Amino acid sequence: MRLTVTMVLAMMVIVASANWLVQYPINNWLTWGALTYPVSYFITDLTNRFKGPVMARKVVWFGFALAVVVSAFLAGPRIALASGTAFLVSQMLDIKVFDRLRRRAWWQPPLFSSVVGSAVDTALFFALAFYATGMPWVTLAIGDYGVKLVIAMLMLAPWWFALRARAGGPSVD
Repeated sequence: MRLTVTMVLAMMVIVASANWLVQYPINNWLTWGALTYPVSYFITDLTNRFKGPVMARKVVWFGFALAVVVSAFLAGPRIALASGTAFLVSQMLDIKVFDRLRRRAWWQPPLFSSVVGSAVDTALFFALAFYATGMPWVTLAIGDYGVKLVIAMLMLAPWWFALRARAGGPSVD
């Protein structure tokens, strides 16, 4: 139960902070939110690996509910709703892809599920949040997805350590 509560709170903090930060472009290709949101897939995948897809879905649902409420205050209703929609669709897809790849090499489930989930999240979020707003949302989406891919690869290092630290975890040699 403690792990689940920790994962839900981590999910809420990551998503709400990303929704606030996405309003601040670094340049025409990237927002600050791109640097935080990809960690949400790490949280989902850890929960999926250690507690299974049913618990991962619960973490996503509870994290979603809390993050949308907090995001509505931090970033406004349009971003909160766009984020909530993209988050639910992409995270549920991430859980499904991860679970199907569960028995493959240690790095494949988290990497491939994050790549697929991130693509869906990016397309949905940027279209819903910034269409007809004057923001260069297409270029921001491209930059955002590129950062998500890089972070998904970088998150393989903590993933490897988490698997090694877990008693009875799969071999990652």
